[in-house]
Amino acid sequence: MTDITREMLISHDAHETRVAIVEDRRLVELYVERPKRSVVGNVYLGKVRDVLPGMQAAFVDIGLEKNAFLYVDEVVSPEGEAGPPQRDIQALLKPGQQLMVQVLKDPMGTKGARVTSEITLPGRFLVLMPFSPFVGLSRKLDPQERERLEGVISPLVPDGVGVIVRTAAVGASKSDLLGDLEFLLRLWGRVQNQAREGLAPEIVYTEMDVALRLVRDAFGEEYRRLVVDDKRVAEKVTSFLRKTAPKLVKRVQIHKDRAPLFESYGLQRDIDAAVLREVPLPSGGHITIDKTEALTTIDVNTGSYVGRRSLEDTVVRTNLEAASEAVRQLRLRDIGGIIVIDFIDMASSENRQLVMDRLAGALEGDRTKTRLSDMSRLGLVELTRKNVTDGLYGVLTEPCPVCHGEGRVLSDATKRISVERRLREILIAGRSSAYLVGLNPETYALVSAPGRNAIALLRSETGKQLSVIADPDVAPIEVRILIEGKTGSIGLDAE
Repeated sequence: MTDITREMLISHDAHETRVAIVEDRRLVELYVERPKRSVVGNVYLGKVRDVLPGMQAAFVDIGLEKNAFLYVDEVVSPEGEAGPPQRDIQALLKPGQQLMVQVLKDPMGTKGARVTSEITLPGRFLVLMPFSPFVGLSRKLDPQERERLEGVISPLVPDGVGVIVRTAAVGASKSDLLGDLEFLLRLWGRVQNQAREGLAPEIVYTEMDVALRLVRDAFGEEYRRLVVDDKRVAEKVTSFLRKTAPKLVKRVQIHKDRAPLFESYGLQRDIDAAVLREVPLPSGGHITIDKTEALTTIDVNTGSYVGRRSLEDTVVRTNLEAASEAVRQLRLRDIGGIIVIDFIDMASSENRQLVMDRLAGALEGDRTKTRLSDMSRLGLVELTRKNVTDGLYGVLTEPCPVCHGEGRVLSDATKRISVERRLREILIAGRSSAYLVGLNPETYALVSAPGRNAIALLRSETGKQLSVIADPDVAPIEVRILIEGKTGSIGLDAE
């Protein structure tokens, strides 16, 4: 990963802010923030609404549309201690009780936000843990640097609180760490004061916007530059870096080209493809990505690639390309939860290990925590990736108003038969002799098509007057009665 040219791009306009991480001029991560932004990291003064002993959890009102979910293991006892192994939610929380909680996961689908009372406040080099008095260090730090940083930070941390030293602290001096620690302690003091004076439900700390958050969490010495296309955002980023990482300020640049920033890097094509089900591979194969309620599946196919030497060689090359592309798509789309990759079967155990090594190597560049299992005999690989938000797919798309997210729609034959049956039921069972109904325009075209005109047939069968109009507000198989009365009283006919 050391020879990769890495850049961060920040594009801002009146509608949204987009932050792209580009490796060798190729998009690998994209974050989009709109007025309705993520609430992950926000701290709220909440009120307990329900305590559920059967689930060992509680629902907490934090002022969002749905109550947040607080599991017993995420509750800090009043003394700030973890408590005994066997904990009872009823002993820790009572309905009506006020407490401070932090959002771990955004509301998703029918579920409210996931919260914890174990508050953490991230800085540039450190993460402050007010209720966990210990010093931890990032596992990505090499042993020698871990030992140095632990020796520097441990004497600086006040009693009763704890910190985690982040990967960004590599090479940080004592003054860098002390400055970050003092800033976080002052911030925690302000959060506590606001919580004491507040009335639940109320927000007491708002996480940084996406631009500053990514600069804080990701931008470091390994980045060649940071390019911003908005002067105000650039000033905000530069001001933040002057306080936290002065050496990186010179790497911030204003985009001055006439072509838009993302267009100049050719990123729009990758962004458009990030919501597609099928992703092509260099040799002609492809992967298909399907998301369900419980997990995401990635299926590998050779597609048009037929290879040259042998079937095994064709399969291995496709699987190797798929391993790299699957991880890129996980990062780009920010897919979390359980992921199952169905690689094409390989006869050789050495080749299976080759693919696993490629997959593990690609995951090393992923900042999000993942756990990878071994490949099964059927070529299946399971992994878990920390799920925090709905990801890029949830931001850029919404459920189809026709199929309601099912991914399939009723066939023309089904729509025609269903509507014809419903019309017949109305005419036969109804007491009126004349009806004016509205049908979806596409369905209307199906039931009135020359040679199979169901409207004329129903008139003949029932002896009743039936007039139909096309109404775009009507669902595909809905029959909406607009007027009913006596024969001759309805003169409108759409034919």
